[in-house]
Amino acid sequence: MPLYRIKVKPNSKQQQITEEADGSLTIRLKSPPVDGKANAELIKLLADKFEVPKSAIVIKSGVSSRNKLVEVL
Repeated sequence: MPLYRIKVKPNSKQQQITEEADGSLTIRLKSPPVDGKANAELIKLLADKFEVPKSAIVIKSGVSSRNKLVEVL
């Protein structure tokens, strides 16, 4: 069950996943950080990237923060 440190940038013009030198991910999302829309988009994007169902992506910490700790089951 790998854990990933993720920095989210909502309201971007395009979706993009960038892997940083330290192994963390920077993810640009189109959705605004309102009513969980950005988190839902983040989970969908990560599920597609790691080829797992959306239920296998868990935000362990940082639900309302730009910096998140995400577990892939």
